[in-house]
Amino acid sequence: MEKTMKKLSDTLNKQVANFSVLYMKLHHYHWYVQGENFFTLHVKFEELYTEAALHLDTIAERLLAVGGSPTATLKEHLELASIEEASDSSSAWKTSAQDMVQDLVNDFDTICTELTEGITAAEDQDDQPTADMFTAIRTSLEKHKWMLKAYLG
Repeated sequence: MEKTMKKLSDTLNKQVANFSVLYMKLHHYHWYVQGENFFTLHVKFEELYTEAALHLDTIAERLLAVGGSPTATLKEHLELASIEEASDSSSAWKTSAQDMVQDLVNDFDTICTELTEGITAAEDQDDQPTADMFTAIRTSLEKHKWMLKAYLG
């Protein structure tokens, strides 16, 4: 695989890993959120993990379409991801709703930065469909990030 194609494939795979970790983290937060904003955040986290699953599938299928191989094990995802999984369930009840939301803002920021790098890598490869895909995902995450920051005040 030529150097620029390898960079693009690695970029796509990093996002497969990120969205796999994000999907599980959002489920974790959905299950363990508590407090006065439970009803609001419980529903929001479900909306976000549903969207994360769609992004994960879209990215993995794009990687296959350009001749790459998406990582497909939790071990690989945890090793490759730029974001970290949620705390284990034994301490989950100690994580405040505010901390959950702030963690997601940070994760979305990290992923958006990497998607921007992915757009450049795709354009360097003259791969406009991948660049467009990354742009659409980044646009969605930036909107969610803005809304979550507004929630935090």
